[in-house]
Amino acid sequence: MGVQQRKVAVQDLEVGMFVSDLDRPWHQTPFPIQGFYIRSQDDVRALTSHCKWVMIDVAEIRESKELKESLKPLFGRNGARRGNGRQELQLPPLSIREPVSYEAVTTLKKEMKASQRLLDDAELALNRVFETARLGGVADLKPIAQITSKMVSSVIRQPDALLWLSRTRQHDKYIYRHALNTSVWALVCGRHLGLNEGLLNHLGLGCLLSQVGKVTLPREILDREGQLNADEFAQYRGYVTSGIALLDGCGLSRAVLSVVQGHRERHNGSGFPEGVRGDRIPLLAKVAGIAEFFESLVEPRDTLEPMTPAKAVTLLYEMRNIEFQEDLVENFIQSIGIYPTGSLVELTDGQRGIVVSHSPERRLWPRVMVMTDVDRQPLKSAKVIDLARYNEGREAGETVQIRECLPHGTRGLDPSRYDVTGGESRWSLTRLING
Repeated sequence: MGVQQRKVAVQDLEVGMFVSDLDRPWHQTPFPIQGFYIRSQDDVRALTSHCKWVMIDVAEIRESKELKESLKPLFGRNGARRGNGRQELQLPPLSIREPVSYEAVTTLKKEMKASQRLLDDAELALNRVFETARLGGVADLKPIAQITSKMVSSVIRQPDALLWLSRTRQHDKYIYRHALNTSVWALVCGRHLGLNEGLLNHLGLGCLLSQVGKVTLPREILDREGQLNADEFAQYRGYVTSGIALLDGCGLSRAVLSVVQGHRERHNGSGFPEGVRGDRIPLLAKVAGIAEFFESLVEPRDTLEPMTPAKAVTLLYEMRNIEFQEDLVENFIQSIGIYPTGSLVELTDGQRGIVVSHSPERRLWPRVMVMTDVDRQPLKSAKVIDLARYNEGREAGETVQIRECLPHGTRGLDPSRYDVTGGESRWSLTRLING
């Protein structure tokens, strides 16, 4: 059945409808994603305060009961249930004590050059910590703490550089890649929240060490980490407690240990190991949890199909006030963008490329490094195009936008072959399209 759009006045909206377009640009509204299901009257009221009419996808309308069932939390990646229900939990808005406002003080190109070896050093340090833990020794955490401090400084100076490097590099082992990328996502979000440098260091180090307990798990469970049956998952969830035990005596702060302890807890109490909920989960653990979950969607183990970042963002938005606190979800999405740095995309003119950076004010129009022409043939030299700048002042039919987000590893799109200049292309978009 095809999907048809229908224009509906906001006062006629009902729970279960899928809003696919608005009567005004999405970036002029507080809605962090383009296209979402109406789950409650609160969503209707939010739309009423910003719009007079919206477009809905007729084939996407669901009965409230069916919608509620379809949005239950996933257990692993095959649709089994991770919780016994989808109760929502409302909390007061996040309050950051003395938030810090960060400004980018260097260019993407300069920061990438400065941080080129940082992730390699981090992976080496993680390897030493994990191997020591595997052998039952007490790990020396000073090297990894020093690397965490350098990662924090890099993200503070320029939030896109480390994210770019982590998304486009090759890792030898999944467990290190997962910990490193989780840490970068979390630091970018923490920077956006205004966490001070000390808290960012606690957050980054906690994320890097959050997976250490997995050294105690059998290889067959690790290799099938998102496709476990109930008995296997019961064993798997013990990795958090094991990680805390392995880190005992290493001199870590309580804040760092709280990240390791709480990164798998969930807002509605469906997480582990303690099943705590809401404001009983420390803020840094909440940030780590949402970052770790997002990373598991976009870069799962090789046995699982990765989700495009845009779809992962949509799933996160559906889980607000269920598995993750609502305003934390919105802050995370605002910090990484609808199309996060490192996302492979296809433009409406057929060109393909990778997102270099984004602006919170223009969430659907990031800067894209174009790597192919309209016929998907590789360009000799990639060109960075600022979609927000190009589309500004143009009629809707003249704009160039992102048509779709492509899976990580899409054939023919290898950003390592090109140099990211960090500057806008001296070529016009018209020349790129027609040349």
